Amino acid sequence: MKINRLKLTNFRNHEAAEVHPAPHLNLITGPNGAGKTSLIDAIHYLCMSRSFVSTSDLYVAHQDHKYFMIEGDFEGEIRASFKVGCSYSRGDGKKIFVNDSPLSRLSDLIGMVPVVVLSPEDQKLTSEGPAERRSFLDALISQISPKYLRNLIRFRKIRKQRNRLLQEFRGPLDALAGMLEPWNVQLVEAGTAIIHKRAEVLNQFSRYLALQYRTISELNLEPRLTYQTICDETSAPEAISSSYYEQLKSALEKEAEREQTLIGPHRDEVVFYLDDMELRNFGSQGQHRLFAMALKMAQLFYYSDELDDLPIMLLDDVFGNLDQQKTDIITETLTRHSGQTFITSASDRPFSKDLFEGREKNRWFTVEDGTVKKKY
Repeated sequence: MKINRLKLTNFRNHEAAEVHPAPHLNLITGPNGAGKTSLIDAIHYLCMSRSFVSTSDLYVAHQDHKYFMIEGDFEGEIRASFKVGCSYSRGDGKKIFVNDSPLSRLSDLIGMVPVVVLSPEDQKLTSEGPAERRSFLDALISQISPKYLRNLIRFRKIRKQRNRLLQEFRGPLDALAGMLEPWNVQLVEAGTAIIHKRAEVLNQFSRYLALQYRTISELNLEPRLTYQTICDETSAPEAISSSYYEQLKSALEKEAEREQTLIGPHRDEVVFYLDDMELRNFGSQGQHRLFAMALKMAQLFYYSDELDDLPIMLLDDVFGNLDQQKTDIITETLTRHSGQTFITSASDRPFSKDLFEGREKNRWFTVEDGTVKKKY
């Protein structure tokens, strides 16, 4: 999958900009605050319907404007060519268009243009709480499995309704148990599907992670991950479902006291290790950084093997803290990969113009004050 044209209107630093990327490597350089990240964040909007930088669409519009518009022309194997648009206004909210037709649900966009983002924020994956890793896992699987995304959305709706009942109910436990029963059945069904798929994907993904960590770090440490969920037997849906249902019944009193659902995939954890060392608690800053980079590079190659269309890779200011050797390793890996890649950097230093000058498949852009120019 690749984007051939990107047009921005009132998007962050860019009041009006149009870019025609190269099909392989695209380097975007310029001073901090010039609008480099805005370009690749716009691509992320067209792939995932949201920013990877901001938690709210409200502050994305350029200065005093009340709306923004992003348009992209894509080309792939499954869809020969198609257009995606994303508009936002403070009155009407956000809308996604595919070939000028609005999508009824924003979630329908997920997976249409697979994308992987590597940014400094990824260190949260290894250093912060379980929610960061669950979010990564959900995004990883949702782009390759529409069924998983549907189950995830359904599970969240069921849990919300179940929590409301736990918060509002006043009466004996046996009466509460009876009222919860229909919700429990639905929760177990959706939750079991989520847990089973997570276990399956993590089993496959771990091999990609091990390879990419060894490639990037050039160390003999063995990266691995463990999936902690409601039960140990995650290979058979029947075993997951049975254990899940029994644990819900056992947790009734505690759930009634806390007024929230306490059992399910929303409390899962993925623990990262280097050899036998738990990374979150004992890893150095450098080990956290390299592990997070390996996670995203593993995602790139996992998608490349699993999907009919190659993903678009976005790297936002990740070379500033790397030595030249690590920079060369990642650049060489991306050069060998056949997909389209976008790299932002505040410095020209790590990159050779030989990769771009006179190369039809590679392009180097500069950005300053929201103005984008082709350098090579």
